[in-house]
Amino acid sequence: MPRGLTVLVVGSGGREHALAWALQSSPSVEHILVAPGNGGTAAIAENVPIAATDIPGLVALARERQVDLTVVGPEEPLARGLVDAFAAAGLTAFGPTAEAARIEASKAWAKDVMRAAGVPTAEAQVVTDFAAAQAALERLDFPLVIKASGLAAGKGAIVVSSRREAEEVLHWMMVQRALGSAADEVLLEEYLEGRELSFLVVTDGTTVLPLLPARDYKRLGDNDTGPNTGGMGAYAPVPEVTDELQRTILERIIHPTLAELRRRGIVYRGVLYAGLMLTPRGPKVLEFNCRFGDPEAQAILPLLETDLATLLLSAARAELSGNWSLDWKPAVCVTVVVASGGYPGTYATGFPIAGLDTVPSDVLIFHAGTRRANDHVVTAGGRVLAVSATASTFAEARERVYRAIEHLSFPGMTFRRDIALAEVGGNFKPTPPSGTA
Repeated sequence: MPRGLTVLVVGSGGREHALAWALQSSPSVEHILVAPGNGGTAAIAENVPIAATDIPGLVALARERQVDLTVVGPEEPLARGLVDAFAAAGLTAFGPTAEAARIEASKAWAKDVMRAAGVPTAEAQVVTDFAAAQAALERLDFPLVIKASGLAAGKGAIVVSSRREAEEVLHWMMVQRALGSAADEVLLEEYLEGRELSFLVVTDGTTVLPLLPARDYKRLGDNDTGPNTGGMGAYAPVPEVTDELQRTILERIIHPTLAELRRRGIVYRGVLYAGLMLTPRGPKVLEFNCRFGDPEAQAILPLLETDLATLLLSAARAELSGNWSLDWKPAVCVTVVVASGGYPGTYATGFPIAGLDTVPSDVLIFHAGTRRANDHVVTAGGRVLAVSATASTFAEARERVYRAIEHLSFPGMTFRRDIALAEVGGNFKPTPPSGTA
């Protein structure tokens, strides 16, 4: 009798816990490894103390443990060439090559791809030194978005309302080097009005399968106040995304982008995440990411009924086809991130998390910044937990998720109270889309 799949999940956050959780329900999966994992993945998989960026170590692990599929969570190992290294070793990894991952690793390069493809996006000027940035400000209108071109853990985009504020941010990025090499190139980008949308697809380079649309919350505080974070919550699906809007996004944004990459000799396999602004003139791209979103994955994956392992393995092997479709629960999901006090700035860790064993069973707790210390789970990062609840309505899902959070406590614990609040009171009835394109 053939053995089941051994799957390796790379990463240590809430997204990786959600991936491991979804993969464990696959009948084809026998064993799951997570490197390096966290306090939550340790309960459902085997944590291996290898860093997500230790590519030689991960290759050696995959060989030694006969891993059939490696699923890469974070962007940095993708940008560093993990998929390329695995392919060279004859191993299968789900995710784009380093060249394809430039779609996230270099926002300047991504803009060039979009311009060539005719993809609607915010106008932007790229600058490489502080003096050039100062000069460019004289010709630009405010508000303005200043973006580090490289990887900045979701904290490299800042909206400024005046030239003085812009110069302070640019000095912080380009002179003080607060974001390191991520700000070697900086984009001065047009500010777009509208509502943001996270639109993710799984692709094998040819076939494209859209996931449920999601909306995340980047600011720390209620009503979108405070600094940008890696994400304080999300929900899926998004009621305003009709079948017609989905077709528009696929036809004007996703397919042209993938076609332009192919024209450049780049076959994109993995998740392509389009961060969009729904403007009065239609959807425009704010950014592309080369992986599952976090916390979007924690809101999307609980609604997926299709076997995730089979889906990702087929995409990695370029074996998707027009016969594929995705099945979804007729429900909604709300995810709220519980964070350490002081995040995204300086924060303390090592606090025991009380109440994890008392959370109602109809709620999912995805660990992010946690670790196990003796018999306790303690905080070990800025974003500590992602609490997800599914229901037939947003009102019910919100009630479940916030009721569950009342069970949890640790010193300094903070979270937003307005996740998905704007969707409460509507007449939205979730109907699973066909999931094909």
